[in-house]
This record gives sequence, structure tokens and C-alpha cells, in this order.
Amino acid sequence: MFKWFIDPALWWILPDQCSPVTSQEFCSYGGFYAFLRGGLLQLFYVFWFYPLYMLSFILSNIWYNDIAKLGFEAMEKSDLSSAEALRQGEGPTSQNLANSGLGGVMIGIGEQVYSMLLLTFFFLEVYVVGIIPYIGKILNFLLLSWMYAYYCYEYKWNFSGIPLEKRLDFFESNWAFFAGFGSPCVLAIFFLSPLVSGALMAILFPLFVLTATGSGPEKSILAPRRTWKCAGLWRLPIFYAADTLSMLALSIFRLDSPHQMQHEKTG
Repeated sequence: MFKWFIDPALWWILPDQCSPVTSQEFCSYGGFYAFLRGGLLQLFYVFWFYPLYMLSFILSNIWYNDIAKLGFEAMEKSDLSSAEALRQGEGPTSQNLANSGLGGVMIGIGEQVYSMLLLTFFFLEVYVVGIIPYIGKILNFLLLSWMYAYYCYEYKWNFSGIPLEKRLDFFESNWAFFAGFGSPCVLAIFFLSPLVSGALMAILFPLFVLTATGSGPEKSILAPRRTWKCAGLWRLPIFYAADTLSMLALSIFRLDSPHQMQHEKTG
């Protein structure tokens, strides 16, 4: 509507240049018309585009979580998830007992805060890398593939109760698979305009979330690392820069992250 009706109508009502049949007195208002047309366009953006975009973004995120939850429940009804089967086979462990009760709730909140910071800094990294000449587009495509792949699997991992540390370790150790998983979604939007790509992404992303929800990598994640099928690949520190910035941000606010103890041991 905006591209084919509203914008051409504004150009017709408030033109920049005069037509041969237009009087000279009318043409003297060309600069004012351009200013007025630009102001009206900004009003359309502020009161139409931006509110609709934010509303669709909020609704999409709510629906993505509902879609993943329903898919996860459907998979559980058809077949017990591999993560639950592994936990039932092993019985209660000290880690499961530690993650129950108030302590488990606090650990879960801390992991969610750290995960939000990590993905926020990773998104900024994707944006900055895209500015690099020559190789920026290639790196941007690769990082976006990893980011969308992590987003798709995060829903399943949240419902399965996979610890954040194991998620990142498994993701960085199987970077080739996740790059391939996220690349079709990025390829579909990489060469399109932001408006069209956003609409296409809103359609494709739930399908990738369901695909990730229907898969069962939790058994591999919870199993010893040496048994992973892709253990032959070296671990690629995809989240190293985002992890460093997240730790720096948490240290400024004097908060502890789930990786703080690990960093202290490795240090």
C-alpha cells in the first residue's frame, strides 16, 4: 500500500518539479512541498511502520516459543525425548539435585541473563563484521548462519534443561553442522530488502524451529564429549569475543555468570 499507492500519491500531490501545464506561482512552492512530503513520510514511519514492526516482532517471538513448546510436547507424546531417557537411565545425579529448588531457579535466571548478553554482543559482532571490506559479507553470512541455528536450537535446549555451558561447548564443537543448518534460512533473506527479508524470515524461522525441536541432539550433549560424532572436528571459539564482552559487562555490574568459575579455573 505504501509503495504502490501512498508514496506515488504524495509525489503527485506534492511534486518536486513542475509540469508544463503548472503555473510558475505554483512551482515556487516546490521546496516547501518536498519538505512537507518528507515530513508526512516520517509520520507514516512513526505511526504506521514502526508500531506494526514492533507489534509483529513481539507477537512473532511469543508465537515462536509457543510453536516450539507445542512441537516439543508432540515429540514427547510420540516418543520420550533422548535427554529425559538418559536422565531416567542414570537416575538422580548431584547435578540434577543441585539444579532443583531455589538454587536451580537462581542458576536458571543467571544463565538466561548471561545468554541474553552473549547473544546481544554476538549480534553486534555480526553487524561490525559485515562492514569489513571484501570478506565482510562472507563472514557476515557465516556468523548469521550460526546465530540463527543457535536461536532455533535454543528453544529445544531450554525445554530440555540443557545447561548453557554444555550448549556452547556442543555448538562450538559441531560448528560445521550448525553453519549448514542455519545457512538456508540466511540464504533466503541475504539478498533481499530488509522489509521483504523480515517478512520471509518470519515465515521460515518457525519451520526451522520445528526442525530443531524434532531433532534429538540432547543425548549427544549430555554424553561424554569423546563420544560425539563430530568430535574429530576441532572446537571453534565462535562465541569467544561475545563471551569476553559479556564477562566484562557482568564484571562492571558485579554480577556472577555461569562461566565465572570456569574462567577462574582456566585462568
